[in-house]
Amino acid sequence: MLWTAAGAVGLGFLIALEIIARRCAGVPGPLTEQAREVVFAPKPGPLYAGLALMMVVLTWRQRFIAAGVAIGIDVVLVLVRWAVGAKMTDGHTFGNGALWVMLGWAVIAVTRRTGRERVLLLKGVGLGLLLVTGRKTGDTWLLITSRTRPTVFDPYVATADHALGNPSWLAGRALEASGPITGHVLGLVYAQLAVAAVVVALYQLRDVGVERRFPRHHLVRTFLVIGLVGPAIYMIFPVVGPVFAYGPGASGTGGVQWAVANLWPNTPPPLHPLHPVPYDDITPRNCMPSLHTAWATAIFLHSRKGPRLLRYAGAFWLTATLGATLGFGYHYGTDLVAGVVFALTVEVALRSFDRGWDRAGMRLVAYGTAVFTVLLLSYRYVPMEMAEHPWVFGPLLILAMISVIHGYLRTTRLWDPTVAPGRLPEPQPELRPVP
Repeated sequence: MLWTAAGAVGLGFLIALEIIARRCAGVPGPLTEQAREVVFAPKPGPLYAGLALMMVVLTWRQRFIAAGVAIGIDVVLVLVRWAVGAKMTDGHTFGNGALWVMLGWAVIAVTRRTGRERVLLLKGVGLGLLLVTGRKTGDTWLLITSRTRPTVFDPYVATADHALGNPSWLAGRALEASGPITGHVLGLVYAQLAVAAVVVALYQLRDVGVERRFPRHHLVRTFLVIGLVGPAIYMIFPVVGPVFAYGPGASGTGGVQWAVANLWPNTPPPLHPLHPVPYDDITPRNCMPSLHTAWATAIFLHSRKGPRLLRYAGAFWLTATLGATLGFGYHYGTDLVAGVVFALTVEVALRSFDRGWDRAGMRLVAYGTAVFTVLLLSYRYVPMEMAEHPWVFGPLLILAMISVIHGYLRTTRLWDPTVAPGRLPEPQPELRPVP
C-alpha cells in the first residue's frame, strides 16, 4: 500500500508538472519528453545508468541478457536512423535500448511474476525509471524557473558573500592560474556527478539480487528527494550565479548585456543599495541552495561505509565539486553553506522516516530546517550588515553549518552504535585429580 501510494503521488506530481510546463513555459513536460524517447533519438541522459540500477534485482545471467538486448536494440535503431537520415539530438544516438529493456521487465513483472518477486522486480524498474525521469523533471523545473522568475536576487547574495571573503572570486582566479588541466578535471567531475552517485548506489545495492530485498536506506532516495525539493526553493529564492550576474555568462545564455556588471572573477562587487535585477528567460535560477553541493555531500556520506577506495573517491568528488562550483562561477560561497545544511537535513529526515521518528531525529530535522531558513532570510534581508561586519557574520555562517554537521554526526552515532569487541575469558587454573 505504501509503494502504491508513493507511486500515485509521484504520478500526480509528474502530471501537474507537465501541465505547468505547457502553460507557463510553453514546452513539453517530463512525461512527454520521456515518452518520445521510446522511439526518437534520446537526449544525453542517464538511461544506461538507470538500467544498471534496475539490474540489481536480476541474476547475473539475466543481467547479461538485459545488457545484450539493450545494446542490440540501440545498434539496430542507430542503423535505421542512419539509413533514413533521421535527425539526431546533440549527436546522441544511444539509450533507447536501455529504456526498452526497463519497460520490458516491467511487463514481465506484471505478467510473469507473482508475490514478492513481482514487487521486487517492480521496485527495481521503478528505481531505474525514477533516475531517468528525475533528469527530465529537473530540466523542466529549471526551465520553469527561468520563465516565471523575471528578476533575480544575485545582488543580495553577492553582498552577503562578502562575509565569507567572496570565495567564488578567489576560486575563479585560482582556477584561471592553475591551467587548463585542472579546469578539465573539475569540469568532468561537475558534469558527471550522477555517474558517481550511481557507482556508490550500485555498491550499496550489490546484494539485492542475492538477498531479494532492498536495504532500508540508500543513496538513490536521498539523491531524488534533494532533486525534488531543491527546485521549489529556486522558485522562492531565484539566483543565477556570479558568472552570469557579474561576468560574461556562458555561451548561449546570459551575458554582459544582462549582468549587473562585468566583474567576475577579478573584481568583487562593490557595496551599493540592493534591489532585485531583471534577467533573461533562458538562464535557470538554480543557485540557492547549491544542489551540486548537496548531492556531492550525499555521495560523501553514503560512501563512508564502503571500502577505502570508495571512501577516498567520495571525499575527492565532494572536494572537486566544491572547487568546480566556485571556480567556474556557478555558485556563491553562501550557496554552498546552504547546500550542506540542506543535504544533511534531508538525509536525517529520510533516515528518521525509515527507522521510526525518535526525539533525536525530530530535533535535528527541526534544527536543520530552522538553520536553513535563517540562512535564506539573512541573505535576503541583512546582506549589507553581513558585508559590513565580515568578522562577525562570516564565522557565524560557518559555525551554523558546523553545528548541523556536529548534530548529524552525534545523532547518527546513536543510531549506528559500534559493537565493542567481546572480552576474552580469563584463564582459569586447571584442576587435577588428587592421586
